[in-house]
Amino acid sequence: MSFSNIILNSGWFGGLIWTLLFICSIACVALVIDCYINIQNKKITPPEFVQEVNNSIAQGDLAQAIEVCDKVSSPFSRVLKAGFVNVQEGFEVVQDSVGIAADIESETLLSRISYLSVISNVTPMLGLIGTVQGMIYAFFNLGTQEAGAAQQSMLAVNISHGLWATAVGLTVSVIASIFFYYFKNKTMGIILGMEALTLDTTKSLRNAVVVEDEQSA
Repeated sequence: MSFSNIILNSGWFGGLIWTLLFICSIACVALVIDCYINIQNKKITPPEFVQEVNNSIAQGDLAQAIEVCDKVSSPFSRVLKAGFVNVQEGFEVVQDSVGIAADIESETLLSRISYLSVISNVTPMLGLIGTVQGMIYAFFNLGTQEAGAAQQSMLAVNISHGLWATAVGLTVSVIASIFFYYFKNKTMGIILGMEALTLDTTKSLRNAVVVEDEQSA
């Protein structure tokens, strides 16, 4: 019996389990592609942006540095801007603002991959439910039908449904787990790099003086 026939003959509840497994599989692929595209150093700490900001700070042009941050939409630019706009409040406030912004951006980045962890935890449970349902149907049919080829065929279908559900659930779970830990480690490395860059960029603001036109000297 083909895989498609097993799914079609799994009953309404089995069909629901298979639908959820397929949705999780598609979501897993979509999340992996999204993380691969967006969780990159060049997306989070663009080299050109870092150079532009450093040049502006070196020239004492804080207004220009804020402008550069506004032009580039990235976690690093938002963290730096949070510090730049509070220079007039003092260096301690700058540090606090940058720290809070960095925490927010870090949580946002990590939440992007947390759904992979959810999928890796949910799919084995769905597969197990499918297995239990298949076994229930198998024993129900075993007890209500007379012995013969038809009974054996139905028994095989129910057991196959249960085993396939487990196999698919575990496969999706393993794949989601692998990519979750891969992207988690990659994200943590990028976050640490972003924090180091933030420290290097903002430490030059320690003695910054804000004049009336809101530019630092």
